Amino acid sequence: MPQTPLASTSAYQTLIAHYAQAKTWHMRDLFTADHDRFNQFSIRAAGLTLDYSKNPITAETRSLLCDLAHARGVEARRDAMFAGEKINTTEHRAVLHTALRAPRNETGPSLLVDGQDVNHDVHAVLDQMHGFVERVRSGAWLGYRGDAVTDVVNIGIGGSHLGPQVATQALREYIHPRLRLHFVSNVDGHDLAAVLATVNPATTLFIIASKSFNTQETLMNAQSARAWFLNHGSERDLAKHFVAISTNTEAVTAFGIDPANMFPFWDWVGGRYSLWSAIGLSVALAIGFDHFAQLLAGAHAMDTHFRNAPLEENMPVMLGLVGIWHRNLFGTGSVSIAPYHQDLRHFPAYLQQLEMESNGKRIGFDGSALQTATCPIIWGDVGTNGQHAFFQLLHQGTTVTPVDFIAVLKTSHDLPGHHAVVLANCFAQSEAFMRGKSAEEAGADMRAQGLPEAEIKALLPHKIFPGNRPSNTILMESLTPASLGALIALYEHKTFVQGVIWGINSFDQWGVELGKVLAKSIQSELNGAAAPQRHDGSTNALIALAKQALASNG
Repeated sequence: MPQTPLASTSAYQTLIAHYAQAKTWHMRDLFTADHDRFNQFSIRAAGLTLDYSKNPITAETRSLLCDLAHARGVEARRDAMFAGEKINTTEHRAVLHTALRAPRNETGPSLLVDGQDVNHDVHAVLDQMHGFVERVRSGAWLGYRGDAVTDVVNIGIGGSHLGPQVATQALREYIHPRLRLHFVSNVDGHDLAAVLATVNPATTLFIIASKSFNTQETLMNAQSARAWFLNHGSERDLAKHFVAISTNTEAVTAFGIDPANMFPFWDWVGGRYSLWSAIGLSVALAIGFDHFAQLLAGAHAMDTHFRNAPLEENMPVMLGLVGIWHRNLFGTGSVSIAPYHQDLRHFPAYLQQLEMESNGKRIGFDGSALQTATCPIIWGDVGTNGQHAFFQLLHQGTTVTPVDFIAVLKTSHDLPGHHAVVLANCFAQSEAFMRGKSAEEAGADMRAQGLPEAEIKALLPHKIFPGNRPSNTILMESLTPASLGALIALYEHKTFVQGVIWGINSFDQWGVELGKVLAKSIQSELNGAAAPQRHDGSTNALIALAKQALASNG
C-alpha cells in the first residue's frame, strides 16, 4: 500500500513553517532566556542521562516533532516490532533483537514466531552458551595437548564482528585474566596473518560466526585458520579448537566442528542487531556469563523504557527526532560521534554500520523513491583525540555537523587527575560549540593579552567562532555491562525511530549485495578460472595490472 511521502504530511509542513523561525535562533540566546533548559530538555532512563538542551529547539519544537512521530506511526510500528510482526517486509521476517535480551519466562503471553516460542528458544541457546563459557573460563575445556584456552579468535564480519569487538573493548576491565580476545573480519590476509603470528595453536579457540556458514569473507578466513591449525594438530583435534555460530549443521560438521558446539540463532536476528544472540559468545567468554547477562539486562531496561515512555519523555524517540530536525530541516549531512572514554573507541565504527546500513536507503516501504533526505553519514573518534584532528572543522568549518558526546562519570583506573581533564574537555567542547565566540569577546581576549590594535584587527576574523553548533551529551555513571547494553539499545531504537519517520525498512541491506556479485566474477578473472568479461575501461585496466602483480607473486 502506498505511503504518504514524509514531505506531504501536514505534521511535516507544520515543522517547515516552524523551522522558518528556528533557523534565526542562536542557542546562546535560548539559554539566556531559559536557565532551566537542562531540566526541560534532558531524560534519564536505564542508567543513562541524555542532555539534548544544546540543540536549536524549544518546547514547541519538541511538541511538533512528537506530532510528526505520531503521524508517521512510530508507536504502532514499535508495538508491531515487539509483538513479533514481520515488519521486515522485503525479507518477510520478524525483527526481534529485543527478544534476545528479555528475561526468562517474562510475564505475559508467549511470543510466537511461525509457531515457535521465542523466549524458550532464546534461553535454550543462552543456557548452551552458559555451559560452554563456564568450561572454557574454568580451564575444563582443553586443547589437543591438554592445555587450557588462552586466546579466543572471533572470525566474522559486519555485525558478527563489530558488536563483539565494541563490547569486549568497552568491558576490558571485566575480561578473564587468562584470556586474550582477537577479532578477524577483513578478507585481506594481513588481518588474519597478524593474529595467527601471536597465538599458540594448542591454546587457541576459534569462533566462526556465520549464520549460513557460507559468507565469503568469513569462510575464507575460517579455512585459512583451519589450514594453519592443521600444520600443528590433526583433523580429529579441530573440534577442540573450533566452534561455530551458525544454523548450517551439515557445513559445520564438514568443517570439522562438533555439532554440539554449534550455537544457533534465527532469521529474525539481523546481523547488526545480533550482539545479544550467540554472536555474543566471544563477549560472554571474555567477561563471564553473569556479566553478559547484565549486558542483556541493560539493553532490556532500555527496551522497557522505549516501549512504555510517552514520546516527549522517551530517550530513543527524542534522540531520533532531534536527528530528524537537523537532517531534514537544517540539512545537516553527517553526525559525529565523540566518546570521551578510550574503551569506547570502536563505538563510532559500530554506529556506522548500525545506522548507515539500516537507514542508508532511497526507497521506501512501498517501493517508491523517497523525496526527502535519509540517513546522515556517521563518523567520529574518541575525545580528546578528535579535538586535535577534526574539531577545527566542527568549530569553524563551512558545514554544521551535530555531535553526540558520550561520557562516563566514574573511571575504573586510579591515575590521578586524568578523568577530570577528560570530563572538562567534553563539557567545554559542547559549550563552545553552542556558544561560540563573538567579535567583541575575541577582541577583548586579545587586548587582555596586550596585542596591538593592528594585529588584533588582522587576527579578529580568524578568532571568531560562530557557535550555534548542535550537540547531545549522553552520560553514564560508569562503564559497566548494564550501561553499555543500555547505550547500544538506545542507538538501536533511535535508528528504528528515524527509519519509521523516513518510511524505510531499516532491517534489510540489499545495497551490500551488488559489489559482492561483481567481486565474484572479477575474482574468477584474476585467478584465471574465467575468461575476461566486458567491464568499463577503468576496471579492465585495473584487472590487468592486478593479474600482472599476482603472477609475479607466484
